[in-house]
Amino acid sequence: MTSHSTAVEGQIIASVPGWHRSAHGDCLPVGPSTGSRADILGVVKVTMLLCDAAQVSDGKLYILGGGWSMTGPDPVPSAVALKIDVDWHEADASHHWELFLEDADGQPVLMETPDGTQPVEVRGEFTVSKPREIPEGSPIDVALAVNLGPIPLAPATRFAWRLTIDGDSLPGASLGFTTRPRAATSD
Repeated sequence: MTSHSTAVEGQIIASVPGWHRSAHGDCLPVGPSTGSRADILGVVKVTMLLCDAAQVSDGKLYILGGGWSMTGPDPVPSAVALKIDVDWHEADASHHWELFLEDADGQPVLMETPDGTQPVEVRGEFTVSKPREIPEGSPIDVALAVNLGPIPLAPATRFAWRLTIDGDSLPGASLGFTTRPRAATSD
């Protein structure tokens, strides 16, 4: 089995009851991201999947109930599973990632928290090292599991999780989903 060192840290930003730690993250609000690396677009490939729950063990993603794009209308726990392929030449460099929940217009989804209204965001850092067992120039993968408690979202509405790395949006790094409409009630 090939092994390599991957250091991952993250924070769940909106302090929402029932949210789980993600990639060693704490639940607390923080300010906006700083910094950007324009060259990251050519050296990182991202695969994203919505699921009921996910975890990382030995660099592998374990996914439960994955591949959906409809949820609700009632809030339920969910997760975003991420596989990030980092270019060989980006190894040993620290990368900052952020995951934003946005509405259909690309506006941040806001939630009430004990610290006031906050956007729903998760952020963290990762660093990979070059494994000795693989040929030079091979991409190096990073697995991330972002588990979320129930998020109250408007029914019959479109949303998307958008990922940035080092402040840059990446091609294909957006994951859309829709909340089901509420059932009509009879009088």
